[in-house]
Amino acid sequence: MTVSLEVAEGVGTLRLDRPPMNALDIATQDRLKELAEEAGRREDVRAVVVYGGEKVFAAGADIKEMQAMDHTAMVLRARALQDSFTAVARIPKPVVAAVTGYALGGGCELALCADFRIAGENAKLGQPEILLGLIPGAGGTQRLARLVGPSKAKDLIFTGRMVKADEAKEIGLVDRVVPADEVYAQAHAWAAKLAQGPALALRAAKESIDTGLETDIDTGLAIERNWFAGLFATEDRERGMRSFVEEGPGKAKFL
Repeated sequence: MTVSLEVAEGVGTLRLDRPPMNALDIATQDRLKELAEEAGRREDVRAVVVYGGEKVFAAGADIKEMQAMDHTAMVLRARALQDSFTAVARIPKPVVAAVTGYALGGGCELALCADFRIAGENAKLGQPEILLGLIPGAGGTQRLARLVGPSKAKDLIFTGRMVKADEAKEIGLVDRVVPADEVYAQAHAWAAKLAQGPALALRAAKESIDTGLETDIDTGLAIERNWFAGLFATEDRERGMRSFVEEGPGKAKFL
């Protein structure tokens, strides 16, 4: 399998495994969607790490496969391509991308689908599609602009240049830079900590932020308000408040 889902300590690792560069061919895209949806459903998965291995995250689409496709073929495929990445973005749990080596094209777009990105010092990210006479097609024009702002997104997309880890952190493309051999451990630790938290509240927070960003402030506040009030019906809210009153802040256990 080119993508696997491994679960430990409440953390599901979506692992890309298509040597040597984890090129995201159609089969890999479809498998990614299938396992992302599974991770979203499974109760034993409370947070997710997306990881490409020690050497490379994902160097982009399978160019040879794409070269053989004409306009009609891509019209039929483009939605499925986007849907496979959107499935990762919509996992209703915290998701962290553990980025080592190249994260280019579709690889960068996959990292953009995470809530948090930890990159190795050896990481290089970019959207080089313009060099093929194309634009990003798996969400890059939308998610990159929302993350780093339109001006920086246009710089990367117009030029197709790669950025190293330090510049990626400076512009907000990644959130933390660590030694390459610590990337997965730190990503797993981030996810494992959140896996101990209140699952419904985390889901509510993620959906409120993500959905609210796509709408006006009044609608966003309504989304927040509905989730906020709804959480008062949960056992986790009851447990969290009781712990706060009886033991002080930060001591509630939600598992």
